[in-house]
Amino acid sequence: MAEAQGLRADARRNRELIVAAARELFLEQGVDVALEEVARRAGVGIGTLYRRFPDRDALLHAVGEQTLTRLAGLAEAAWAEEPDAWHALRRFLRGCAELRLGELSSKLEPHLHQPLRAGHDLRELRQRSIDLLLRMTERAQADGHLRPDIGPGDLALLMTLHVHTPPGLPAGEAVARVTEIVLDGLRAGPGATTLPGTALSGDDLVRHTQSG
Repeated sequence: MAEAQGLRADARRNRELIVAAARELFLEQGVDVALEEVARRAGVGIGTLYRRFPDRDALLHAVGEQTLTRLAGLAEAAWAEEPDAWHALRRFLRGCAELRLGELSSKLEPHLHQPLRAGHDLRELRQRSIDLLLRMTERAQADGHLRPDIGPGDLALLMTLHVHTPPGLPAGEAVARVTEIVLDGLRAGPGATTLPGTALSGDDLVRHTQSG
């Protein structure tokens, strides 16, 4: 992001178009899509793409950075604007589903495994979301809205929920519906099903995201 902020307006715009096109195509075709196709989708020449991103790894890093930045922004906006932690948590998880975070993570994670653990920039971005997720979980449970047998690690897994929709079914509507079904299952109240295993705690979450 620091690199983007130092660019001229037109160069910054081209960079944003390339990253947005890459994200779309990674979701549609996978991360091995031809970079020429990314340039075409962005409406720029291949030379412009290579000036900003000398190789595929640089472009993958940029898409990962943009995604984590948007994720942190979602968490911060939900925490600041919603009336309580329960509504903030629900809004945040809805945002993760709308971002198609689970599908994108499954494509990016194998390539960003080491940068996420060794790179200071990506690790800091992800930690911003984790810190707020921990806060939302603790406060929503203290308020009696979130069922007590769920940990922040469980919620982190729900952040990457991926709903496959067959051709012809409106994807946005299907994802929204499934997300609301899942969110209702998080609500505290009588008659809740006993969950198998043990809740994934905040320590579990930190350990798994920092392990190599």
